[in-house]
Amino acid sequence: MVYSIYHFFKHLVTNKHEFYNVEKLELFPFDGSMLACKNIGQFPDLAIRLNVDNSLFTGGELIELKDSKSYNVSSFNSTIPTGQKGIETIIKGIKSSIKKQMEDAGNHILSLPYREVYYLIRGKHGNDIKIVLVHGRFFETVKSDNLINESFKQVLEENLAKHNTKLDEKTKLLLISMFSEQESFSKVRNVDKATVKLRFRIMTEVKAEGNILNAKQYPEIKNNTVNLIIPYNSEKEKNMNLKRFQNVFGKTEFKKSEVFSLKHPLDGYFTVFQVDLKKQETQHAKPKTRNARKLVQRCSKNELPNTRQFSAEQDKMGLSLLLPKLHKPLLEHIS
Repeated sequence: MVYSIYHFFKHLVTNKHEFYNVEKLELFPFDGSMLACKNIGQFPDLAIRLNVDNSLFTGGELIELKDSKSYNVSSFNSTIPTGQKGIETIIKGIKSSIKKQMEDAGNHILSLPYREVYYLIRGKHGNDIKIVLVHGRFFETVKSDNLINESFKQVLEENLAKHNTKLDEKTKLLLISMFSEQESFSKVRNVDKATVKLRFRIMTEVKAEGNILNAKQYPEIKNNTVNLIIPYNSEKEKNMNLKRFQNVFGKTEFKKSEVFSLKHPLDGYFTVFQVDLKKQETQHAKPKTRNARKLVQRCSKNELPNTRQFSAEQDKMGLSLLLPKLHKPLLEHIS
């Protein structure tokens, strides 16, 4: 079996109706055989298994789940979104549950030291939803160290101005660089005689340019669709994205999908693979019951059937595939 974010996306498409049913995104029936770990509430929520000697698909992608009750991407708690993450920073510690799960899955963890990061996002608006499986680079237009660095620089300069104090550039750069690493904030701090411990927590909120669910900013991401969004820096990378998608879905399904390029206002181009969540295949569908087939024949002769001759619920299921535009009074007649 081959594992990758493309295969994971195909599983989402196959079970796309579940996105309307599950109360929480974490309750979606993910394919456990595809996962090296599942760790809801701790990054990564999911990790794809690694492949051995596969030049087209390495596998090993890391996935964080983001569920929102609106078309705003929910905030990132205690983390800064990124496109790639070193696996050693995730599995450190002898008692790491993530490391144990990956080892139990038979993965040679360090064979792929840097992992691609994706975010599976569900947004809701009334009865409509949008599902996006997007590469972390979409949010990482500035590297996390630089983001912290520049943010702390603003704090420092605001306070220097407030207290009418000046520092030479060398000292300012030293102070700023000391607070440029995320790990500096994640450690719990103990203070003598204090009855509590202190830990600074980073919260990252998405601006309009990064809100992939926003219809005004990104009208291409339509209501009731599931989308895979992957960056590319050249035509060669773009073609490789297309090749991988077609390899997993096949030529027929590939042609049925909407495939297009999306321009990020701050960070280049992304390939989008879009599938309609509500679209049903009707071309080769057949009624599921003998009664349904009889009803089709009678419909063609304009004969209205006797309701007692039919099992309403089963026949409606069969007919809904073959005759999605069946006359409404007729459907009500067999209900």
